Amino acid sequence: MSTDTKFTLPEGTATGIGSMPGEAAREAARTATGALEIMPFLPELPARGPGADMIGRTLGMLVELYARLEPSGWRFGDRPGRDTRRARAWLGEDLDTMEEFTQGFGGPLKVQAVGPWTLAAAVELRNGELALSDRGAYRDLAESLGEGLRLHVAEVRRRVPGAQVVLQLDEPSLTTVLRGEVRTASGYRTYRAVDRQVVEAGIRDIIAAADAPAIVHSCAPEVPFGLLRRAGVAGVSFDFSLLTEGDWESFGEAAEAGTALFAGVVPGTEAGLSDPAGSVSGVRALWHRLGLAPGALGTSVAVTPTCGLAGASPAYARAALVHCAKAARSLVDNPE
Repeated sequence: MSTDTKFTLPEGTATGIGSMPGEAAREAARTATGALEIMPFLPELPARGPGADMIGRTLGMLVELYARLEPSGWRFGDRPGRDTRRARAWLGEDLDTMEEFTQGFGGPLKVQAVGPWTLAAAVELRNGELALSDRGAYRDLAESLGEGLRLHVAEVRRRVPGAQVVLQLDEPSLTTVLRGEVRTASGYRTYRAVDRQVVEAGIRDIIAAADAPAIVHSCAPEVPFGLLRRAGVAGVSFDFSLLTEGDWESFGEAAEAGTALFAGVVPGTEAGLSDPAGSVSGVRALWHRLGLAPGALGTSVAVTPTCGLAGASPAYARAALVHCAKAARSLVDNPE
């Protein structure tokens, strides 16, 4: 096992969520590494088509499990097909490009993959029902995903020896899985809610298998901060604008426990960007309302876009990431 599983958020951290606009790997890598000095990330380019989307990309990482794209969506199959080969080829291209732009880099480097529960809620079994419906199918999926992520993290470490690889698990469906709101193929009913302890254990097992510090990202409401903290995540990434007063206590507990908080405050699509310090004024205000130590703000909160940047222009994507970096620095320089 690697010893590179502990994670401390460097002060003034900013990063992207994962997706970037367009189909040009070199342009995306140049932006993801050039605009962010502290935590660059491996870009995803869903505009390239199926297999470059976050579900297809992660399915391409699985070990001894394969999926293909059907009219109804992604479905498991018996052997690797065109979709799997395409996903793996694009990932290889992206890794090559990232390696080129991170020569000599030292520090945290983020990679992304879909987490086990969102993946189980997105991929069909041969009978047309989702993997979420079958405990045995979920178990096989999680085992394959854990091994695939272990190999992926090891490959990134090999290519960028000075980096501390941080794994982001994208779990936008986590809340609906917990609530029992994932719809069946017919759309007439929903799958039974998964017990919170089972969900927690599933995430914990994936983190252990991947052997890397992990953060979980969800841009949905009601992110389960407490559950994720108990699962052993190093950080939680979320859309700050979706926090309600009911989330404040969990937010504060996570901060006090040393969980890194990746606050999405910069719009993911074209928008006028205000003064960077103004973009994090809400974060600063909540921090003070909760009575948290001002001096810890810049090493507890990272700044990100609210979600991926795939729907933006390349120029806006770069401007948004630069804005995130400046906003993160303002939390260090002016925590009050």
